[in-house]
Amino acid sequence: MSENAATKDSAIVRFRALTTQIKHYEELLGVVYWDMRTGAPRKGIAQRSEAVGTLSSEMFRLSTSAEMGELLDELDGAGADGELTDVDRKLIKETRKEYERNLKIPPELYREYVVLTSQAETEWEEAKAKSDFKGFLPYLKQIIDYNRRFIALWGVKGTPYDTLLDMYEPGTTTADLDRLFGELRHRLVPLAADIAQRGDKPDTAFLQGKFDKAAQKRFSLYTLGQMGYDFEAGRLDESVHPFATGLSTGDVRITTRYLEDDLTSALFGTIHECGHALYEQNVDPKLNGTPLCGGTSMGIHESQSRLWENMIGRSRGFWERYLPELKKEFPAQLEGIEAEAFYRGINVVEPSLIRIEADELTYNLHIMIRYEIEKMLFNEDLEPERLEEVWNAKYKEALGIEPSNAGEGVLQDVHWSGGMFGYFPSYSLGNMYAAQMLKTAERELPTLFEDIAAGRLLPLKEWLTEKVYRHGKMLEPGEIIERITGEPLRSDYLCDYLEEKYKAIYRLG
Repeated sequence: MSENAATKDSAIVRFRALTTQIKHYEELLGVVYWDMRTGAPRKGIAQRSEAVGTLSSEMFRLSTSAEMGELLDELDGAGADGELTDVDRKLIKETRKEYERNLKIPPELYREYVVLTSQAETEWEEAKAKSDFKGFLPYLKQIIDYNRRFIALWGVKGTPYDTLLDMYEPGTTTADLDRLFGELRHRLVPLAADIAQRGDKPDTAFLQGKFDKAAQKRFSLYTLGQMGYDFEAGRLDESVHPFATGLSTGDVRITTRYLEDDLTSALFGTIHECGHALYEQNVDPKLNGTPLCGGTSMGIHESQSRLWENMIGRSRGFWERYLPELKKEFPAQLEGIEAEAFYRGINVVEPSLIRIEADELTYNLHIMIRYEIEKMLFNEDLEPERLEEVWNAKYKEALGIEPSNAGEGVLQDVHWSGGMFGYFPSYSLGNMYAAQMLKTAERELPTLFEDIAAGRLLPLKEWLTEKVYRHGKMLEPGEIIERITGEPLRSDYLCDYLEEKYKAIYRLG
């Protein structure tokens, strides 16, 4: 072995050890965040937030250390590619991107921000429960201000908001989203109007009433098992806002929200989060312990949650198989309800205030509203004090309804309390990715919906594992969709899917 090769071997060993150490901190922080959002004592949040700040700062220090810079320079050097594995090269590329971005942020500024957002998520829960936007506004103003400062330090990519988008969907710009969302509006708004004017509206009365939370939990656990969720590598808990946390392939936790007067919230929230969890549980084990052990982008991640929640979980075949199981938990409430009536009822289209409870068709309007507001915040310097006013006006304009309080309006989502500006477009991108993937799956799995109607969900899970899950972050979002479908992301697959589905449900000619 040459001296140069030996040096490279030593550098990659030290680099892997350093990235593994950082990943360990990330996993520990994930456990802390999970605990804070699933029942940690209210009085301990301030101190816990300080602990989060300390752990995050140490992780940040390691990721921006002189040692990290030296190792990256050495491994990026001439001839290194021939002596590294594909995983090594991708790991170096992703770490370099994070290193250069983090290096521009002063460590103390980073720590302040982590402590702030850690506290803010708990304050958001209380503010939402009380519909107290003014009470939460001081936190929100600070979070927005920090993000504006970060953008200035990172450097603007096209527009300030593009800089934030790139963190969740690498390479995506406002120009891309304006085009894609414009195409969705062009086809879906007229469809929604046609349904409102001429559609044969499904009955939804059976979805109202009292639904015991313990029974909802039993069915949630049953559904997770049917989907192939590995309970030895995860658990189900309850939280104000459903979420999934991937700590490693062997520990992927999910939460849901049980509402006694709404059967569908936990029903579809659980399936949604399981879609995220199946992705994280089925990444190739060789990527475990590295930053590559996770979803390649939030758009691709949301494609899995939205595909399972809506395209499978709200399909006719799914309920032909699973409605009898649900009736065992709620025999009185669902007495006499057949699969076709249930299918139509859970797919009713109507303007609603709450994003996570919106139907598939109008859901994208909820995302467009948030996208437009976030663009206004960062590209047009919208004052945070005007957020509730702007939010309410956009809901009135787009959906014809207006929130009566902040809890069902501007405070309904957890994302801004955690500083996740730029995340919301991922949901609609996920819908588009999912529809395009599903079209290929139907072609490659000719009995797909027959299998679903028979309760055989695992063939689809196995297909998605091969096409998406196992790759982790080894492939970029564009590579994933082009490998699966042979073309870049397009909006028309989603529009075609929604038009076909809802014209049938509403019996439109």
